[in-house]
Amino acid sequence: MVAIGTSDLDIFPLALGGNTFGWTSDEDASFDILDAFTSGGGNFVDTADSYSAFADGNSGGESETIIGKWISARGNRDDVVLATKVSQHPEFRGLAPDNIRAAADASLARLQTDHIDVYYAHYDDDATPLVESLAAFDDLVRAGKVRHVAISNYSPARVREWLSLAKDNGFAAPIALQPHYNLVARRDYEGELQALAVDNGLGVFPYFSLAAGFLTGKYRTREDLAGTQRERLTTGYFSDAGLAVVQGLQEIADSRSAELSSVALAWLLARPGITAPIASANSLAQVPALLDAPTLRLTSHEVDTLTGLSDAVA
Repeated sequence: MVAIGTSDLDIFPLALGGNTFGWTSDEDASFDILDAFTSGGGNFVDTADSYSAFADGNSGGESETIIGKWISARGNRDDVVLATKVSQHPEFRGLAPDNIRAAADASLARLQTDHIDVYYAHYDDDATPLVESLAAFDDLVRAGKVRHVAISNYSPARVREWLSLAKDNGFAAPIALQPHYNLVARRDYEGELQALAVDNGLGVFPYFSLAAGFLTGKYRTREDLAGTQRERLTTGYFSDAGLAVVQGLQEIADSRSAELSSVALAWLLARPGITAPIASANSLAQVPALLDAPTLRLTSHEVDTLTGLSDAVA
């Protein structure tokens, strides 16, 4: 178990992404995935109020609703660390104070709980003064509706501003950062964000840690991807250099009798500042490989080999 930043929250070093719930995983499959994840030692579930408004026929909140039903059915709220996000739900866009408060209440209702453990600002809102958004987040913490606040998809300059405003105004300080980061997408995190996270003791939770399935080896050609539900998300990762990374993962996975996804996640866990990658599963069969990642210790040679192949992607 590892702590999230400077908080008192201890988690298994692999977070289960809830973006598939109500999208590529129906309610029964989602329950099975959540059961398997927690039975295997996992306890941190990450979602957002907007999941999965991007899917045909959905309006947002589907993932939170399923997670809430599962927690209610299992009676395990105290055993699960819940993270969700605000700013992208179709009915609650942006980070105006009234919107943050209303969105939080809606998330609490869907999750069937009286508190959110980690509440992220999903995307920046440059139309709202940051100090006003931070005051609203702080009000939620003081009210007990949110335990900790966190940041996702913010530029280094805005993260620095957030940290400064929180300190100057006595607002609840963020405990975590959620960047886009994986073997074929390193530019957003490495450098300034990484330094900010390490220097300020922020927990770091990479999303798209498996590149929307590309790093599982499932899609070796564009034809493999054509017509799938993940085509829009995954197609941007395709390149000759990206496929070379997948081949490198395959070789290490074969030598370790491991899954490609386990190796890709283990590489992330070996990177500076990473607390736990976020990975989702469409089916029960995919969960064991996720749970195996934290105990798969790559050698320095294996890490260097993957990093070298990854360098060529940029």
